[in-house]
Formats: sequence, structure tokens, C-alpha cells
Amino acid sequence: MDYQIKEENGFKYYEAGEGPVLLLLHGLFGALSNFQQVIDHFSPHMKVSIPLLPLFDLPVRETTVIGLKDYVTNFIQHKGYKDIVLLGNSLGGHVTLLYSVEEANQAGIKAIVLTGSSGLFENSLGDSYPRKGDYEYVKVKTEYTFYDPNTATKELVDEVFEIVNNREKVLRVVSLAKSALRHNMRDDLEKLKMPVLLIWGKNDNITPAFVGEEFKKHLPHAELHLIDKCGHAAMMECPDEFNNILDNFLKHLNVSIA
Repeated sequence: MDYQIKEENGFKYYEAGEGPVLLLLHGLFGALSNFQQVIDHFSPHMKVSIPLLPLFDLPVRETTVIGLKDYVTNFIQHKGYKDIVLLGNSLGGHVTLLYSVEEANQAGIKAIVLTGSSGLFENSLGDSYPRKGDYEYVKVKTEYTFYDPNTATKELVDEVFEIVNNREKVLRVVSLAKSALRHNMRDDLEKLKMPVLLIWGKNDNITPAFVGEEFKKHLPHAELHLIDKCGHAAMMECPDEFNNILDNFLKHLNVSIA
């Protein structure tokens, strides 16, 4: 799929379709391609928007989950989006939570969707960080993200390998990881009064299924769906089931979808 990235007012983003806004926030090693099946399924009847989070463009000290939340806040204000369905995967889920717990933002949120979200507990890429220069190690650790290791395409492994071999990018990854640990969301979840959909892979090694269950326990209006034989990125690995769950959730909210 050919993604036409728009640039305006310092923001880079992808946008397709018209109608209610479905805003997608990617994770630390995420890309637009992670959401390809979501875009294809929902853009015919919703406005699907994906801001490219400046993971490696901010100064190191500002490369934090709060820095990313501020970027998303400014992006939404710039676009004038209202009644957003905000969907975050992994680190993007953490940013979703930080944005959504702020009282000033809540009136503009129709619902939130979390899949493999950080914010309570997460492993990075397993037991240790990928070793610089060791492609096979990076490949194994990238495959660890999924139930089916074949989901980790060579293109994806190459992207992760490039990141861990770039000193400036590694510094920002470390900064984000530390800030995520500092900003645990457990005590803030009760503030989220909007509907929340949790879609989790039963075989998620990064944010295990018990994390989804813990989110459900602390969120007042949450429903949890566990997908069998699925890892950390359900929208990539089990797109049909993921989209079906999200479809049903949106129909229940009376969001205008086909």
C-alpha cells in the first residue's frame, strides 16, 4: 500500500476517508504498515488518521511519554478533531491513556481502544535489549513480539536493526522506556469514564494477557477480548478478528460505520 504522508504545521500524518474519526497511535517499533488492515477496513466509512509520533526527532530529554502525549494533544487541536475513537497499540496505548486521563481532553473522546498497551506492565523485547550489530539476535527478538514468528517480515526486522544500530535512536528508545516506567497509569485509570475496548493477544510476550485483565479490573467501562494464537500486535497478526471486534464495538456505540 502506498501511504501518502501529509506535512503541515510541523506534523507528519496519514489520513484517509471521511466520517467519524478513528485516530491510531503506533508503538515504539511501529509503522503505518502495522495498521494496514485497519486502514483498509475502516477508511471507506470513517476518517482514519495516524500521526507519525516523533520518536526519534525530539531532543532526548523531551523524548518521553509525556512529550509524545503533548505532541498528540497539539495534533488533535490543530486538526480540530471531535468525538474521536482513539486507538493505541503498545507505547501508543500508553500515550492514549495519558491523553485521555486529562479532563480537558475527555469531552472530545467518544471511546478508546487499547491493544497490547503499556502503562501497567511491559517487557521491552524480552529478557534484554537487542545487541548492536547482531542481526540474528534482533531477528529472534522481533519474532518474539508475535505468536507466529513469520509475522516478523524481513522489512520489519531491518527497521528494528537500523534503530538499535543508531546511537541517537537508541538513546531515545532508552529515554522512552524509562519514562514509561515512571508514568504507571494504575492510579489514573478510574478517571476514564468513556467506553474502553481492550483487545489482547493471549500469547502476548510483551504485555501478557494478565495485563489486559488488569486494565479491565481498573477501568470503569471496559470490555476485554482475548485473541487466541496472537501476540503483541493483534491488528497485524489477527486482523480479521481484530477488525470484527472493533466493528461490533463501534456499532454498539452507534458510530456510523457500514
